[in-house]
Amino acid sequence: MRQGWRWFGPEAPVTLDEVRQTGATNIVSSLHQVPIGRAWTETEVRERQALIETTPAGRSQLTWSVVESIPIPDAVKRRGAQAKAEIEAWIASLEAVAACGIPIVCYNFMPVVDWTRTDLDYVTPTGATAMRFDHERFAAFELFVLQRPSAAAEYSDEDKARAKVVYESMTEAEIAELTRIITSALPGSTTEPLTIPAFREKLIAYEGIDAKKLRQHLVEFLEAVVPVAEARGVKLTLHPDDPPRSLFGLPRIASTAEDYAALFDAVPAAANGMCYCTGSLGVRADNDLPAIARRFASRIYFAHLRATTREGDGRTFHESAHLEGDVNMVSVLKELVAEDRRRSADQSIVFRSDHGHRMLDDLQKNVTPGYPAIGRLRGLAELRGILHALDAPPT
Repeated sequence: MRQGWRWFGPEAPVTLDEVRQTGATNIVSSLHQVPIGRAWTETEVRERQALIETTPAGRSQLTWSVVESIPIPDAVKRRGAQAKAEIEAWIASLEAVAACGIPIVCYNFMPVVDWTRTDLDYVTPTGATAMRFDHERFAAFELFVLQRPSAAAEYSDEDKARAKVVYESMTEAEIAELTRIITSALPGSTTEPLTIPAFREKLIAYEGIDAKKLRQHLVEFLEAVVPVAEARGVKLTLHPDDPPRSLFGLPRIASTAEDYAALFDAVPAAANGMCYCTGSLGVRADNDLPAIARRFASRIYFAHLRATTREGDGRTFHESAHLEGDVNMVSVLKELVAEDRRRSADQSIVFRSDHGHRMLDDLQKNVTPGYPAIGRLRGLAELRGILHALDAPPT
């Protein structure tokens, strides 16, 4: 298995030399500066690739192995094959990536928002901070800030009462911060947080689109792009929903094993693959992570390895240290290693430690939420330890 590291580009707080110090060898990156929907050019991709892969004298070689991600425009999610111009632009970006020999592309199909949290610096018992999704704070936002019209019918009386208490206890500054966190539509990109009116308009645009329709639109997208990927030797990997359940009344279609099975049945080509994210899938107690890895082993080209801890009834959760929480990382890695041993070296699974705790010096630094250097380094070291114990040292 190949050790990856997500790098957000030349302006990122973590430099490439610092990545080398972690022991990671495979870079996971994207052209975050390119507006969503605009086709990437081969020149732009090669410029970023040269920045990553041009090795200073005496330094370790890095390889750009995964594009995470080429964002899929909202129009594709709402209109499917009818969004022809947007799909053609996405294919052009894919072709630019393929021309540069980058073999894996990660993407997601979450409507309106990407991964969603209510807290970016939840203080853990160690004093390190983690990201957290608090169901009551989320409900307070939906019911009393966003005031989504149909939200009240989707919460129990007890939920609504608790949300009201939470909302009334918050200061204006706390409400503004919660709003900023939730409405930052695509964390890790250049997308600005949405205003509340703009957020409402985004939700209105999805009226009439249920899970069946959204899945149909994803299948139509895959039917257009997978043959291109297949012909150019690129593997596409769909990231799970995060969290893996409906938010804002919107459908989610990559939350369970059966969701993925439906997509692989609809588009069976080998290029149609999975980003196996233990953190996202692990939020659901009914997702058996080792079984999912075993079932879809041949489809896993890229893995996000992190752990979460469910709180209370499971609707609230926080990011755990990598070997803690509700994910049995040893069992997961046994499955991934077994699959990796069946492959040639150039088809080996790329994995990265994900969403590390903010700790030590990073507590005083401006870091990308979920992506501090030291917390991810700790996670990578722990994962590497498991792999050595399984007699499968990573490359």
